[in-house]
Amino acid sequence: MSSSTDWLVELGKLALEVAIIIGVVVSVAYAATGTWHLGFAVESGSMEPHMHVGDLIFVLSPSRTNITTYEEGKKIGYKTFGDYGDVIIYRPNGRNDVTPIIHRAMKWVEKGEEMPDGRPAPHAGYITKGDANPYADQVALLVGHERVQPVKPEWIIGVARARVPFLGYPSIALRKILPFLCLRPSFCVPS
Repeated sequence: MSSSTDWLVELGKLALEVAIIIGVVVSVAYAATGTWHLGFAVESGSMEPHMHVGDLIFVLSPSRTNITTYEEGKKIGYKTFGDYGDVIIYRPNGRNDVTPIIHRAMKWVEKGEEMPDGRPAPHAGYITKGDANPYADQVALLVGHERVQPVKPEWIIGVARARVPFLGYPSIALRKILPFLCLRPSFCVPS
């Protein structure tokens, strides 16, 4: 074989090794977490002081855990990320074309039950809020021209379980360079 052919064969072997390693790592991570969405970069300060811009948040599939709301957590003393209840990553109004949001599950409402702004809930779901925000998402946030609705369980992508400072910055930088990447929610999430 010529040296140019040897070089191509070695490059092919290296590419195969890298693909196998990535496949094993992703498969093990999926087996451990139950989701292909392993981590999310925090893009805003709405979860301050418990999550910061540039943090990488690792998640667990909602099917692998029970979601505890702020109200329930306060009663039983259950805290995550410095406050009561779980932090969830969800698709606002179930839309795939909108960047997911990472906020705390504050309480569960049933259909017709009064929401924080006094309106009846259009369906059962979680009322959510950023730790630094004064109002619930269902009061203050809009998706397109409609207010964020209570979060249905099927809209939840993951439940936050760990935070690594600064590791989310590469994802945020990529989003600024290549905005279309954030159509894939595993790359970045504003809080």
